[in-house]
Amino acid sequence: MPKSANQKLKLLVLLRFLQRQSDEKHPVAMAQMIEELARWGISAERKSLYDDLEALRSFGADVVALRGKSPGYYLGQRDFELAELKLLVDSIQSSKFITQRKTLAMIRKLEGLCSVHDAQLLERQVYVRGRVKSMNESVYYNVDAISDAISRDRAIRFRYYEFTVARERRYRRAGSYYELSPYALIWDDENYYLLAWDAAEERFKHFRVDKMAQISALEQPREGGEAFRALDMSVYSQHVFGMFAGQPRAVKMRFASHLAGAVIDRFGRDVMLIPEGEERFSFTAEVVVSPQFFAWLFGFGTEAEILSPEELRREAGSLAGRIAALYQPAETQV
Repeated sequence: MPKSANQKLKLLVLLRFLQRQSDEKHPVAMAQMIEELARWGISAERKSLYDDLEALRSFGADVVALRGKSPGYYLGQRDFELAELKLLVDSIQSSKFITQRKTLAMIRKLEGLCSVHDAQLLERQVYVRGRVKSMNESVYYNVDAISDAISRDRAIRFRYYEFTVARERRYRRAGSYYELSPYALIWDDENYYLLAWDAAEERFKHFRVDKMAQISALEQPREGGEAFRALDMSVYSQHVFGMFAGQPRAVKMRFASHLAGAVIDRFGRDVMLIPEGEERFSFTAEVVVSPQFFAWLFGFGTEAEILSPEELRREAGSLAGRIAALYQPAETQV
C-alpha cells in the first residue's frame, strides 16, 4: 500500500490522540485510532498500529492496553496528574493579581494537559466571574521584566500607582520614576510583591507587582547584594505582615490554647509555645510591626494580647481605643 504524504506524522497524531481522548476510564479502541489517522489522510492497519504503540512505549509514553470484553488503550502516566492540575487551577483562580481574562486563558491551557474527559472536571471548578481580580493585564510582562533584570544583575526603573475613589490611577512621587535593585518576587496574601533594595535609604522595600508600570532595566548593576544575602527568605515572610517593610522586633504574646495552629501557621513549626495553664500559652516571635500586624492580632479578639515590649502593648491599646471610639453612639443633642 503506497504511503501518503502525511505518513511521517503518524506517531505524532497517534500520541496526541491518546493524550486528548483517552484516560483510565475512557480507553480508545483500535477502530477509533484508525479513524483518527484517516482524518489526517494516514492509512493504518491493526498490525502496524501494534508496532506504533510499542514505538511510543519505547519513546517513554505510558501506553496501557486493556484486555477483556472491551479492549482498548489509554495513556496512563502523564506529566501532571488530575489532582495536581486541580491544585494549579485553584491557585490561579484564587490569585488576585491575575486578571479574569488571563485566568480563563491559563485554565484553558492547563486543560490541554489532560484528556478532554478530565478537562470537563477542571471546567466544573472554574468560578472566576465575580471574584476580586487585578485590573492590570500587564502584570505578566512585569514579572518577566523583573525576572530578566534579576537574572542579569541589573537595577530597574518604574512608576508606581494607587487607585483613587474614582478608580483612576494616581502615581506616587508625582509620577516620577523609582530606581531600585530588584532581588525577589514574593507571593503573599494572594498578591505578588517585588522585594527591592533602595540604595538611598539603605533598606528593602516592597511593591505590588500589579501596581507597577513602565518597568525597564537600567545599565547599572544592582546594589544591596550583601544585605540580601543576609536575609533568610525561608522565614522572611513570617516576620512581615502585608509586605510592610521595617526592622523585625521581638514581640512576646499570649494566646488562647486553641489558637496554637494559627500561630504555627503564621510563624512556623519552630516557634516555641510555652503553656500558661490549660487555656493559654505565650511565645516570642520576630515581627515587623505594621497596621497589618495589629489587624492580624485584633482578629483574635480577647484571645490574643501583646505582653512586651511595653511601648508596643500601649500602642496596641491606644489603637484599639481609637477603633472602639468610632462605634460609640453619638451624644444626644438637646
